[in-house]
Amino acid sequence: MKINLYNLSAGILSVALLYSCGKKDAQQGQNPMNAPVPVTAYTVSEENVVGTDTYPGTVVPLQEVELRAQVTGYITNIYVQDGQKVSKGQKLYEIDRTRYQASYNQAQASLRSAQANLEKMRQDLERYENLARQDAIARQRVDYARTDLETAKAQVAAAKAGVSSAANELSYSLITAPMSGTIGISQVKVGAQVSPGTTLLNTISAEDPISVDIVINEKEIPRFTRIQNQQSASDSTFTIQFSDNSVYKYPGKLAAIDRAVNRQTGTITVRVSFPNPERQLIAGMTVVLRVRNQDIGRQLVIPQTALTEQMGEYYAYKIQGDSVVQQKIGLGTKVHNKIVVREGLKPGDKIVVEGTQKLRPNAKITLGQPQPQGPPQGK
Repeated sequence: MKINLYNLSAGILSVALLYSCGKKDAQQGQNPMNAPVPVTAYTVSEENVVGTDTYPGTVVPLQEVELRAQVTGYITNIYVQDGQKVSKGQKLYEIDRTRYQASYNQAQASLRSAQANLEKMRQDLERYENLARQDAIARQRVDYARTDLETAKAQVAAAKAGVSSAANELSYSLITAPMSGTIGISQVKVGAQVSPGTTLLNTISAEDPISVDIVINEKEIPRFTRIQNQQSASDSTFTIQFSDNSVYKYPGKLAAIDRAVNRQTGTITVRVSFPNPERQLIAGMTVVLRVRNQDIGRQLVIPQTALTEQMGEYYAYKIQGDSVVQQKIGLGTKVHNKIVVREGLKPGDKIVVEGTQKLRPNAKITLGQPQPQGPPQGK
């Protein structure tokens, strides 16, 4: 068999070239992974912090009463203006009193008649008893007189009950303020027909003090219980932030923690009361309730850009020489663009704040210019 040496040499050379090129390409593919990652470092330090947690809250009056008609009729008078401040006992609405006044007068007349009949029965009994002692009348007639007297007494009692019922209905036709506060916008006009228990006339609510209700997770109950037990007259743990980011000038006090946890949501309602002399807080208003937490004074803070999250836990890349290690950290309050670190780091540690996306534990790094450190701003 005759072999072409030229073709064989060319084939061996081609294989060698292919092997050399493949090895070079593999080396080129490995070099970028082993190359140092350029990052920006940040030196961990302490800064003054006033830490607060925020909760969506709803302004609710500590006292609120719905005014509803208790008798049927037509509204004949409205004695107050919408939004007016009212005092307890002040006249508010009047329902047509004509028939209720007539019923009351009739009940009074029935009572007087029953009382007169009672007096007659009492005198008759006395006369019959005198005659009976002289054996001038049958004993049976005396027994009848005693029965008539008891019947007359029952009739008087029934007449008194009728007077009381008529007086109540007459009083219900004039609706007065059950408490001092501010009345809302009237739901009825003069001439409107109202029915007992169903027609809402208006609502009165107390405004000073007023409260804010928030909903917290049951895990936070011990914290709020401690606050309730330790709060003082000068305490400023609770403050309000309005929708325009302005802050209400009066601090609040924890007034109550609801009696039970909602089994479906695992939450509970907390009520905080606030003075409201200027009526800035209006029932139904949505605000942000700010609650001071443990992050007060000098605290370790780092930029939020330094954080990475894995399975609900937070880490930072801590610089050690020319490489990084992944450090698990415990977080506190967010303060502007920074966040408080409660555990895992100490002052002077250097961490990566830019370039974390390309890092892995123990990766090699090259440092860029350090990020400037600005003071945090309170929430």
